[in-house]
Parts: sequence; C-alpha cells; structure tokens
Amino acid sequence: MLKPSRQARNAFSQMIHTFGGRLSIASKAPPAPRAVPVADALPKTRPEDSLSIPVTDHSADDIACRTAQAQGQFLARQERWDELSKEIAAADSSRDKTPGGMPVADLLAYGARADVVNAVEHALSDGHEAGARPLIDGIMELEAVRQSHRDDPYLAAVVALAHVDIGWAWRGTGWETIVPSANRRRCAAHFDRASALLAPFDNTQLDSPMLAAAACALLHGNSNTTMQVANSYESLIDMDPLDNRHMRALGNHMLPRWFGSYPALELEARRTASRTEDIWGAGGYTWVYFDAIANDEQACAQVDVDFFLDGLRDIVETRPTQETINLLASYCAVALCNGLGLSEQADLPRLQIAEAADWLIRDHLHELHPMIWAHAADGFDNNTRITSPSRFAARGRADALQIIADLFRDEITRGHKVTFTTDGPQLSLF
Repeated sequence: MLKPSRQARNAFSQMIHTFGGRLSIASKAPPAPRAVPVADALPKTRPEDSLSIPVTDHSADDIACRTAQAQGQFLARQERWDELSKEIAAADSSRDKTPGGMPVADLLAYGARADVVNAVEHALSDGHEAGARPLIDGIMELEAVRQSHRDDPYLAAVVALAHVDIGWAWRGTGWETIVPSANRRRCAAHFDRASALLAPFDNTQLDSPMLAAAACALLHGNSNTTMQVANSYESLIDMDPLDNRHMRALGNHMLPRWFGSYPALELEARRTASRTEDIWGAGGYTWVYFDAIANDEQACAQVDVDFFLDGLRDIVETRPTQETINLLASYCAVALCNGLGLSEQADLPRLQIAEAADWLIRDHLHELHPMIWAHAADGFDNNTRITSPSRFAARGRADALQIIADLFRDEITRGHKVTFTTDGPQLSLF
C-alpha cells in the first residue's frame, strides 16, 4: 500500500484544524483534503519553539522489555536451559507483564532464540543458499536442546517459535503470489516442524498463554476454518485478557485476506467485547478492530464508530499509562491517515476516529515516546526493518511535534507556548 508523505499527513492535521479541532461530519464523506505546505500550515517557527514536552527515548516499558530479552539471551548463551524454562514458566503462570503490557514469558523466549533467528536473517540477506551452515547450525543446536528436554513444554515452545520466525524469514512479507515457490515450501516446512513440536502439549490443560499464543502463531501455516481460528483466539484471550495483542491479532486474522470475513470480524469484535467487558469495558471491540481498520478499507467502512470510540475511552480508563496514550494518539493521528483517500466509504469513519487524537493529547498526554509515533507511520508493522534507531525515533518525534503543534495552532498563533505537565497542557506567553 502506498503511504502518504509527511506533507500529506500534515495536510490531514491541517484539515482537523480547519474544522476547529473537532470535525463536523456531514451525511456523506468530505472531499479529499487539499495538500497544504507545512510552511503555510503553521506559524513561521519550528514546533519545538512553541512546545515543551518531556521526550522519553527509553521508557520504563522499553527498559523492562530489553531486560527480559537480555535475560533470555544470556541464559541461552550460557546453556542454562533448566533455569530458562523455570523463569518462562513462572512468568507465564503469573501473567507477568512489563509496564506497557508485554508478557515477560514471551520476551524471555524471544531472547533465548534471538541469536539463532538473527543469524538466519543475516544469512538470507547475504544470499546464502538453502543448506548453508549459517542457515541450519543454530536451529539444529536448538533442536538438540529440545531432544534432551523432550517433556519440557516451554523449551519446546522456544524451538517451535524459532522455526516460525525462520519460516517468516524465508517467506518475507510480500503477497502470496509474488513469493517464490521454493521460499513458500521452506516456510511451510518450518511451520510443520513447529506444529509437531507443540503437538504433545495441551496449552489449555497447562493454562499457558505462551503456548496458546504459539499455537495461534502457527495458524498461517495450516488450513483452518474461520471458526477454528476464532475459537483458538477465544481460548487465548480468555487465558490472558489483559494482553491486548491477542485481540489485535484476532481482528487481523478475521480479515478475508487471512481466515475470516467482514461479518466474522464484526461478530468476533462484539463477542470479545462482551467477554472482556469487566476488564476493558467496550475496549475489546476497539482492540479487535484496531489493526484491521488501519489496513483494510472495507473493515474500516463497516466499523461501529460510536462503539469503537467508547472503547478508546474505556481503554484509557483501564490502562492510563503514557505508553498506551502515545499508542492510541499516534494511531488516531498517524496510522489511520495511511489509508485516507483510498475509499470514500472508509474515509468518514477514519475522520471520525481521528478526532479522538484531540482529547487524547489534550487530556492525557504528558510525555512523548518517539518510537511509538515512528512505528505508527509504518502502520505498526512488526516486520519493519530499522537500520538506524536514532533516525527512526527522530522521525517519530518530528511527526508527533508537528501534529501536536497543529492541534494547538490557535494558542500558538496568539503567542502562547504550550507546556505539557501531568496536570495537562499549560499556556504561557513568550
């Protein structure tokens, strides 16, 4: 999908301002916005000159994620497999999360297989042929570990997930029709092996969200009906309803391009909201549609906007962390813009949901997480390759400051500086 330039995204922000920060939605979708040069969209100053907001390059969640991954990597490198298994099991059983909601068990498992997967990715990028030692040495070593711990479900999951990651490395992220048949076969072989490794273990009996998530990760490599996929995710979500990633993945897999249909997407969003209402309120509906409407025009055209917006507010009430606020604000202000103009029927819901960026930023934002905003520009694509984290973060920071400055355009043009505090934005004259 072609993505708009930063100039086009700024034009979208300018359109929000044109309607007073709160778009007046007519009975039909408005015309496509006129591209407004950045120089005309804001006063003749840099956003940084008019805004004061703490920038968190390394949040508590970032630190916790890196710490857990490093621990898993360290234990694997030291071949302390029994200790690794015990730590994963303990984190999985207690549903241990980072401040941003990432499962610690998954992070430990990721760290434990990271060296092997990274070696394969580098070997493929260097053009190694199938069967080359760099492509098989690491996974064979992991298989040997699994062989000596045949009854350990958590080490089996580490090896299975390594196969899944390597399968995706072979396949890539292109459409099925453009992936070479040899690459598809190698991907399928790794998925088949991962399925065989997990087959002896019952994730429901073990009450293991990690194993259930691993089983859902294998859905791409198998022939499944819509109901089978929905049921698999239902079990996973019920095991760990606080992990919104599972609901987002369900919504993505309910799209017709995977295993579902548009009616199935709506049904599962409402069913998930009903089952998780005591935790998320209406947020379950929003999480299921979150990535689906950002990536699919027809899904966006059918979403119940009022239900979705109610869910946004309930998510903020349930998890009012700055990680969550940055995620939701960047989603509304940036990620949804990627599809603006592709479908008249989808544009109206996009614009209605985009309005939420105003209250999210004004009422709840008090620190900026640039990496989240940078990922929003790429549609939160987990496969995005980041060659320079510093440049990636700088892009996110620039996008966020531009959007925030535009929301406060009236105040800034009157000569005010906007300072973000935990009590909300404060205005002061230059």
